[in-house]
Amino acid sequence: MSKIKSFSDLAAWRESHRLAVMIYRVTKEFPVEERFGLSNQIRRAVVSIPSNIAEGFSRRSVKEKIQFYTISRGSLIEVQSQLLIARDVGYLEENSFSKLANQTIQVSKLINGLIKNVPPLNS
Repeated sequence: MSKIKSFSDLAAWRESHRLAVMIYRVTKEFPVEERFGLSNQIRRAVVSIPSNIAEGFSRRSVKEKIQFYTISRGSLIEVQSQLLIARDVGYLEENSFSKLANQTIQVSKLINGLIKNVPPLNS
């Protein structure tokens, strides 16, 4: 296993980045009237996930790292809720929803692992 030198080396960041790209692609297909509604909301929440992982990685104290990783997990829960809404109002087909839901589960496991195993320094 290679040494983690950057936030982009974290599996949690890589998989949350992947989730964000997936969300951006599917929300392009949402109705035009949702551009400033659900589409915007879910995009903002999903971008917050890797962003807070990156910021947490840069922090020196364990407490600060956990705080940012926990915020990231909260944003992930928002995305999960918003995906359910998008599916239930007919913006997402079951196949797309299933792929996204599975990715959110993967990201959740990785973030939980980060929180449980925070190293004290990035050295």
